[in-house]
Amino acid sequence: MSLSAVHGTLSSLKSCQTDIGTGMDIVTDVALDLAETQGMTPDIQEMEAMILECAKLDREINLFVDVVQQVTSEATTQPPEAMFNLSATVKEQFEERAARLSDAELQNHQKVLAFRDSIKNSLNQANQESAEELDEDIAVTQSQVNFTCPLTQVEMVNPVKNKKCNHHYDEVAIVGLIKARHSQQKKCRCPVVGCGNTDVKESDLMADQILRRKIQSHKRQNNRT
Repeated sequence: MSLSAVHGTLSSLKSCQTDIGTGMDIVTDVALDLAETQGMTPDIQEMEAMILECAKLDREINLFVDVVQQVTSEATTQPPEAMFNLSATVKEQFEERAARLSDAELQNHQKVLAFRDSIKNSLNQANQESAEELDEDIAVTQSQVNFTCPLTQVEMVNPVKNKKCNHHYDEVAIVGLIKARHSQQKKCRCPVVGCGNTDVKESDLMADQILRRKIQSHKRQNNRT
């Protein structure tokens, strides 16, 4: 087994992981459609179970990639014949670490939290809209403000919400800024003017599916007009 082949396999796994994330977003969108039209239903609960299964698979891929990278890194300092035992070593360490994992940890997976937060917000929003009449002009103005990323100053594609300060950014832009700051050994300050959050972390970010759907709806309306 060559290390180049190992790296190729890891690259394929990471691509698969991206597809899993996309699938979880699609399931969340379908669940939101149901929540908006029918309220909480057993189907939504089944979709939440699907999200949890996907989160479990995503976690296992992360664990496997971590084990492989650790084992191959150690193998480079060992005799060449150690390469023949890579597969067995990876399997042994993966099974050992996987046995210590708890399903309770999946409750904190970013996509799981985003699913539950989206459904909760959708149901709350539906209740509020049925209880009071919203001013259309104000609602549109507020939505358009929220559509703009404070970093790129353009309409967001994949908005994420900061759990600490509640500000929104486009995912690619804020993650890029966080990594750039960390490479300089600096903390990432929230780019919203006047915000006191001086340490934005990736773990603080949560996908905002409802806002993403609003942006997509806004785009469709603009295209029709």
